[in-house]
Amino acid sequence: MAKRQEKRADIEPRDELDERVVSISRVAKVIKGGRRFAFRVVVVAGDNKGNVGVGVGKSRGVPEAIRKATERARRAMHPVKLSGTTIPHEVTVKYGGARIMLKPASPGTGVIAGGGVRAVLEAAGVRDILTKSLGSSNQLNMIRATLTGLEGMKDPEMLAKIRNKQTEEVMPFWRRSHAQQQPQA
Repeated sequence: MAKRQEKRADIEPRDELDERVVSISRVAKVIKGGRRFAFRVVVVAGDNKGNVGVGVGKSRGVPEAIRKATERARRAMHPVKLSGTTIPHEVTVKYGGARIMLKPASPGTGVIAGGGVRAVLEAAGVRDILTKSLGSSNQLNMIRATLTGLEGMKDPEMLAKIRNKQTEEVMPFWRRSHAQQQPQA
């Protein structure tokens, strides 16, 4: 009885994460007597504050596969660089056959993305972004490409230093100060 209460106490203090089941697919393993079916589940977990992770779980039953994927997504969470509600700069990422373009958007645009890419971006805390899938439509590869792109983001100060420019020049136009943009008469 005491052990059961201890287990519940361990489960209770979890911090609130945004967990989304992105896909559930049936996979088959061919064996001597025919086929053995299992389920593969892809889960995205994030805290909406710049941390996101993806987990894949496989099991004979869907609930068990979801549990495994959720645990793996929680363990695989990585920090992501954000610039307000969007990303600091544009990036195109390739993972397997999938190519994803991520482009910062002005406030109020929303998340323009489909399926798994949307789930990753919203779980990471991105609120304004434009995306386009340019290659394969394989959902798992698109998710991993998006994650790779988010993890490779650089903050505007570092980007300006690399390009030998001022930070203002590297930031998206809606984040720049308006003093530079006034026309001179």
